[in-house]
Amino acid sequence: MNEIRTGQKDGNIFSKEMDRRAFLQKTTLAASATIGLSLANSLNLISASAASSASIMNSGGKGPDLVFPVISDIHIHNSSNKTLEKFKTTLEQLNKAVPKQDAFLVVGDLTDYGYTSEYDKFMSAYHAHKQPGAVSMFAIGNHDYWNGLSTADAQKRFLAKTGMESIYYHKVIKGYHFIVLGTEDGLTEGTFSVEQINWLSEQLKIAQADDWKKPIFVFHHQPIKGTVYGSEWGFSQNRDLFYDTLKEYPQVISFSGHTHYPLDDPRIIHQKDFTSIGTSTGAYLWLDAGRIQGEVPEGADVLNQALIVEVHNNKVLIKRRDIHCNDWTGDPFEISLPANKQKFTYTEDRDKKAPFFTKDSMLAINQEMTSATGMAIMFTQAKDELLVHDYKVVAIHANSGEVVKEFLAFSEFYKDPVPNPLTLTIDGLQANTAYQIEVHALDAYGNVCSKPLKALGKTKTTVAANTVL
Repeated sequence: MNEIRTGQKDGNIFSKEMDRRAFLQKTTLAASATIGLSLANSLNLISASAASSASIMNSGGKGPDLVFPVISDIHIHNSSNKTLEKFKTTLEQLNKAVPKQDAFLVVGDLTDYGYTSEYDKFMSAYHAHKQPGAVSMFAIGNHDYWNGLSTADAQKRFLAKTGMESIYYHKVIKGYHFIVLGTEDGLTEGTFSVEQINWLSEQLKIAQADDWKKPIFVFHHQPIKGTVYGSEWGFSQNRDLFYDTLKEYPQVISFSGHTHYPLDDPRIIHQKDFTSIGTSTGAYLWLDAGRIQGEVPEGADVLNQALIVEVHNNKVLIKRRDIHCNDWTGDPFEISLPANKQKFTYTEDRDKKAPFFTKDSMLAINQEMTSATGMAIMFTQAKDELLVHDYKVVAIHANSGEVVKEFLAFSEFYKDPVPNPLTLTIDGLQANTAYQIEVHALDAYGNVCSKPLKALGKTKTTVAANTVL
């Protein structure tokens, strides 16, 4: 029998603010960075899902005790059906990958603005594909408040349209505890009140008393700062109280959305006192700042990912699904039961090995793409035991030895397939000048290769007739 315990706090008057996603709505995804383009017909391609196989996906032996998908940030839009079609594809694909679901979780931002028409689109698609035996559990996200209603009325609309009993609640399914939390207003970073966190504390005590050996699943839209990849977008208010409440329960597996950061990065799972994992997005990709491809790189609106959770008597498997290419990405994350923080494997210090370039790696100047003020480079991607995340590119004046240009670029690990070789453009150079180019590889944990690739190149000369020699 499924149990439910609910709790809710009255909200304050809605106050909309501009955030990165609001900014994105006012820009064109197609108008992204022109640098970082891969050569379509050059060398081999690295498959992002090459490490996964049917044998890896099978846990072996007896089937799981519990199975449920987790998705987030669907962003159903009032005036466009693009994300709606992606949502339908997600549901169809998950039904094929997981034909018997015990629950279905959506961790916030079901809609783009929380409009009635957006909820109607969402629920219509969901009910058309929902498995009869799956218990529906939805969390409210900040975008679900952006409709001009008061906070309280926006919450009422969410509850009325989704059928949820409260914005935060506790259910027990097949003996496993699910605690769904709700951000309490439309602020981008999220608000979780002391009242709600105290309620969470009580529910965790109940779950542990029921069976301390079993995992406790907790869901909340914004991540806890200092945990998963992208958690810089998490909440600050009551952050430590929230974290410390979960800290007492190593069996907690906490799922968050909001960031749109991809599942491919190993930091998407984090273990220290408990397990945290990000849920990516069903709408569009977002990435770290400071790289030349930008936070919303070329093709960002293609990304569509999901998690599938399998619970066995001695482990939890969390499988990463690329909906956009109908395949798995990476190996499943495996969490041993009963949970023991001394045996956590997905810790912040788990990767000490730096990436490296193989002996046959090459760095070349692409003369066809080189101009008087810019130089195009093409190089073989480095290797790493987990993920090559970035490259630091340095241009050094060949005569003076002065560093004239330095920047970070993504390895474009988020693409399927990952481009190899990778082509980047170095702008802001002087005409008819020789430069020593260095390419340093960095992995997801900041380890830097010991031997960078190096090449000597020269920009072209501009003549009076505006031609290039």
